[in-house]
Amino acid sequence: MIDFIYQDPYPILKDETQYRKISSDFVKVEQFGEREVLTVDPKGLELLAEEALTDVSFMLRTTHLQKLRNILDDPEATDNDRFVAYNLLQNASVAAEGQLPSCQDTGTAIVMAKKGESIFTGVDDAEWLSKGIFNTYQKRNLRYSQIVPISMFEEKNSGSNLPAQIDIYAKKGTSYEFLFMAKGGGSANKTYLYQQTKSLLNDKSLDAFIRAKIKDLGTSACPPYHLALVIGGTSAEANLATVKKASAGYFDNLPTSGNMAGQAFRDLEWEERVQKICQESEIGAQFGGKYFTHDVRVIRLPRHAASCPVGLGVSCSADRNIKGKITKDGIFVEQLEVNPKQFLPETAPHLEAPVEIDLDQPMADILAKLSQYPIKTRLKLNGTVIVARDIAHAKIKELLDAGQPMPEYFKNHPVYYAGPAKTPEGMASGSFGPTTAGRMDVYVDEFQKHGGSMIMLAKGNRTKQVTDACNKYGGFYLGSIGGPAAILAQDNILKVEVVDFEELGMEAVRKITVKDFPAFIITDDKGNDFFENL
Repeated sequence: MIDFIYQDPYPILKDETQYRKISSDFVKVEQFGEREVLTVDPKGLELLAEEALTDVSFMLRTTHLQKLRNILDDPEATDNDRFVAYNLLQNASVAAEGQLPSCQDTGTAIVMAKKGESIFTGVDDAEWLSKGIFNTYQKRNLRYSQIVPISMFEEKNSGSNLPAQIDIYAKKGTSYEFLFMAKGGGSANKTYLYQQTKSLLNDKSLDAFIRAKIKDLGTSACPPYHLALVIGGTSAEANLATVKKASAGYFDNLPTSGNMAGQAFRDLEWEERVQKICQESEIGAQFGGKYFTHDVRVIRLPRHAASCPVGLGVSCSADRNIKGKITKDGIFVEQLEVNPKQFLPETAPHLEAPVEIDLDQPMADILAKLSQYPIKTRLKLNGTVIVARDIAHAKIKELLDAGQPMPEYFKNHPVYYAGPAKTPEGMASGSFGPTTAGRMDVYVDEFQKHGGSMIMLAKGNRTKQVTDACNKYGGFYLGSIGGPAAILAQDNILKVEVVDFEELGMEAVRKITVKDFPAFIITDDKGNDFFENL
């Protein structure tokens, strides 16, 4: 006979989080028979969610910012690594002022909570947490990104950024613990599940597997990343839930070895190995180098004998994760960094001067100018750019399919894949960084054949069909830094106007005027691609 064993499957050994109290109200200890019960006014849930989503939209953890500064101080970092890190620190300094969020994709609001069984609210907690999230997105300069289905193919923007994802678990005691996330589409899309077998679980096979799968991540989710690799899990969904929480640092204080109760644990040896593999990939902080990842978490879980799920995911440069808690002492939220400027060096990293490109010339002249320079060339863009995302591209394809001409604006100007957050009063633009280029890859060949999309501006690596189209039609793909959306809005975007599909909200086609907008030549008109040889 074997003895019954039970333990918390994710035994977090300690909580080193620094919290700030946001209220002593809304909580009361009452007696229920012989049991002490913590009564929480639902307005406290609303307040906590509103404060947490506000803070995490504009501020980052101190530890994350220190890792960016470490890149600047590392003599092994490449110029490209330092250029990205410096821009991200500048961006954090602008965002912390509370007007321009750190990323234009202000994310899906996600709440993971553990509710003590001696806590009484008397309501549907998810409703009140959603109300707090609603308040933040209404009051702040954030973007509504949630698309709701009306039928199988008809969709509309909810106009509130709801619904949120809210998962509430039960635990012992009289405390209510929370992890809030604002998860953008770029990093969410870089979450992978691989259904493997026991044959993976040896040194040689696992090493080869990781080296191959790291390439799947690419740069479109805005590295440097906090990367999570989870091996095992009682189900696929348990594996991926662990990936998400691990990437947010939630499981940093797990044990570092397993036991017969099947506890989750961190494998520190494999964390070092995966970190080294990421450095050796030379993908770097978006444009080549050492800093593809800030750090790596490798977590091992129990599994069914016939299954071995493996999950891989990241938290991106907009590392928007924040804890909260409600106890008898009040309502608390994790203290994020209010002074990111302290991490900026006195002088910017030295880089060779960029090539200036006048975008208000005829398209043929701009293409001829770009054709003089090799991939990796750093640029400074000035002039007019068209902004269009997924839905606008689909609508233009519908025009072409119907035999109608491509809009002239798509032929005459570069196209920037982006969708802005709300514009603060007195400013020309809200946060306005690039979105993932790869989602538009399917349109490039056809659009360039009709004279459009000849110069594309976005973030991340692209497929060979884009390289082939640029080679065939003489086009270019320019890479912008993923992450510094606030500083782009403050310093580089002078004017924004809607020119088509106004009903699409943040997906409408816009015309913007840019000044000294930073970019790199990633794919040129000769069939060269920056990422191909990494």
